[in-house]
Amino acid sequence: MLIRLDYDSCFCRDLGGSAASCGFWTVEMASNGTSGHACPPPMKATSNGAFQGDNPLDFALPLAILQICLVLVVSRGLAYLLRPLRQPRVIAEIIGGIILGPSALGRNKSYMNAVFPPRSLPVLDTLANIGLIFFLFLAGLELDPKSLRKTGNRVLAIALAGISLPFIIGIGSSFVLQRTIAKGADSAAFLVFMGVALSITAFPVLARILAELKLLTTNVGKIAMSAAAINDIAAWILLALAVALSGHDRSPLVSLWVFLAGCGFVICAIFIVPPIFKWISQRCHDGEQVEEVYICATLAAVLAAGFVTDAIGIHAMFGSFVVGILIPNDGPFASALVEKVEDLVSGLFLPLYFVSSGLKTNVATIKGLQSWGLLAFVIFTASFGKIVGTLVVSLLCKLPFNEALVLGFLMNCKGLVELIVLNIGKDRKVLNDQTFAIMVLMAVFTTFVTTPLVIAVYKPARKGRIADYKYRTIGRKNANSQLRILACFHGARNIPSIINLIEASRGIQKRDALCVYAMHLKEFSERSSSILMVHKARRNGLPFWNKNHHAGSNHVVVAFEAYRQLSQVSIRPMIAISSMTNIHEDICATAERKGAAVIILPFHKHQRLDGSLNTTRNDFRWVNKRVLEHAPCSVGIFVDRGLGGSSHVSASNVSYCVTVLFFGGGDDREALAYGGRMAEHPGIRLVVIRFVGEPTNEGEIVRVDVDDSSSTKLISQDDEFLDEFKVKIANDDSITYEERVVKNAAETVAIIREFNSCNLFLVGSKPASEVACILKRSECPELGPVGSLLASQDYPTTASVLVMQQYHSGAPINFISEMEEHVPDQDSESA
Repeated sequence: MLIRLDYDSCFCRDLGGSAASCGFWTVEMASNGTSGHACPPPMKATSNGAFQGDNPLDFALPLAILQICLVLVVSRGLAYLLRPLRQPRVIAEIIGGIILGPSALGRNKSYMNAVFPPRSLPVLDTLANIGLIFFLFLAGLELDPKSLRKTGNRVLAIALAGISLPFIIGIGSSFVLQRTIAKGADSAAFLVFMGVALSITAFPVLARILAELKLLTTNVGKIAMSAAAINDIAAWILLALAVALSGHDRSPLVSLWVFLAGCGFVICAIFIVPPIFKWISQRCHDGEQVEEVYICATLAAVLAAGFVTDAIGIHAMFGSFVVGILIPNDGPFASALVEKVEDLVSGLFLPLYFVSSGLKTNVATIKGLQSWGLLAFVIFTASFGKIVGTLVVSLLCKLPFNEALVLGFLMNCKGLVELIVLNIGKDRKVLNDQTFAIMVLMAVFTTFVTTPLVIAVYKPARKGRIADYKYRTIGRKNANSQLRILACFHGARNIPSIINLIEASRGIQKRDALCVYAMHLKEFSERSSSILMVHKARRNGLPFWNKNHHAGSNHVVVAFEAYRQLSQVSIRPMIAISSMTNIHEDICATAERKGAAVIILPFHKHQRLDGSLNTTRNDFRWVNKRVLEHAPCSVGIFVDRGLGGSSHVSASNVSYCVTVLFFGGGDDREALAYGGRMAEHPGIRLVVIRFVGEPTNEGEIVRVDVDDSSSTKLISQDDEFLDEFKVKIANDDSITYEERVVKNAAETVAIIREFNSCNLFLVGSKPASEVACILKRSECPELGPVGSLLASQDYPTTASVLVMQQYHSGAPINFISEMEEHVPDQDSESA
């Protein structure tokens, strides 16, 4: 009878119900095949509740819920604190994982035993690795093999230099570590792991840094993205080699079989995956819901690929990454797939991976002069190899020195991909605790300094202002000059009203009198689909989606293209991809570069079916406020109540009544100038109501010459503007001008109510009149007193409202204090 004794450890529950560590012997008897265990299963899934004497922290599910909630709170809190430093969220998540681990909070043994006891780690690691599998699948979807095949020799040379020199230096530094803190490590696997760890560039993190710094479509950004994508794929291949070499107590032949089987899996996937998913993509049409069976089949294929690569001996994430690369990433199927998966994975499961890594990181193992010296050595070698290798080859490719240096800084970005490599090395016993901690801190440091270094070194040359940018307002001396409008919108809900407003703004007797840039405002976030949008970026200095790309798959582009062909209006749709904190910079920069006279912004509330206005996102309100402060031209905020209905109204069917409420001041003059432009359309009837207070406020005073003599006459700017307007409309029956004398706010509101049946109100943001200023102060100071009245929930009208602010070169307008004072509770809701 053969008896084998193996020692293992488990956690047993003593008689008092507390958990304690103990060792047990497994006894296997060859004669009867029986075995004995001294310990019961470590944890049950669910408890019977605290009222029945169970401690929820002794059971897997409630403990996992507590861990997940704690992870989310810490990582999101750190991301909020690091936001002013413009750091990617991955930095906050890595630091959060280290804080929750033995380096910080884990020094308290009671905390560790209660929240992260060893018996719970298999559950946590399983959830984290499931999240990692699907994240790598999304990362594969982000990479575009077609664009990589078109990569030029210059980008390929920069990418290879950014891999080869750091890899060689990593191998060299591994000998130093092996003689000091990594004695006894598997030589071949350790060499490859160190080379991969120092040569990696994190493509997803780099893309988000470039988007944050608005460098995505600059020359530097395009080269960095392409080089990082090549670097990413090469790193995964090298990592697969490292994993194959990292087996313990096996013949070298086993590593060869693992590597060959991995190559066979990739070859089979290349022949099997693309045809299947191309067939699925052809059955998914734009605007239609993707069938659930296709989504489930894809997720099952990802998991199956992970199972195969894990069975081969390579990590399960390789299978999901390969499937992600091979699935076509254009068309509605890929978009629907990403939308279904990414929020759950990136927001919930992936942070668990950082905590799982943080629990393995103990900064306390780095002690003594030698350890800290090795940390500085690793940081220096990692940065030196990346920066110098990229810099030298970039200079040989005739890039300017500052661009070459910035490319080196960008390629030195590590992040999540580095952490994956290190964790695999730690799990495979290739990296010990001290080496692992040093490498994690190196990854955090190199990623953290990327953004500050790029900001300090690189100042991209701004495109020069157009020479003839003299029409920054709608009101101008040359009434026949072209009117350029930058019309912004949030989504498909705004498109019909925007098109109808554009139609009303063109005088059909004047050819080429109107040029419109229709900008779709899309938020760039931590989501993978943001990177997919970036692939469609256009080279014009900002992340814009050109209308010529994928026009057949974008209903926004199709709508504006159809309107352009029907109306012969020069209109160009584009998408601004930016974070909500600085998307106003894209709007203002585009308006200046395109020579726009007015920016039309959608109000942050949309109309419900019952006619009431509901907050879309309060972020949009702050975007409007920032544009009002920094715009290089006039600005209009459009409160949409369904102008023209839910579809485009053709020119022959336009029949609108537009009412201008004129109180006085530059903003009201701009509103009247816009109304005059609209009146040139034969389907527009314009009504101008001037409110005159008692006594009359003379308003702003200017000096004008009369009859070429040296005598002057003091005259109100409003009166001068109105006199010119009356002369122009003398023979126009479609325009009605009235003057109403009012004494107080009640009379003003009563007169405005007489015109509630019109289709559109045009008003100024800051009317220069006492009767307007004494109107009830509202929750939307950016609309001004009159605009706020017309946009309020209590005011009975179905008319849309356009609130105008005239461009002025003085001090910027500040709405911050007023908006903070009047933001109601309901505005904090998101719909």
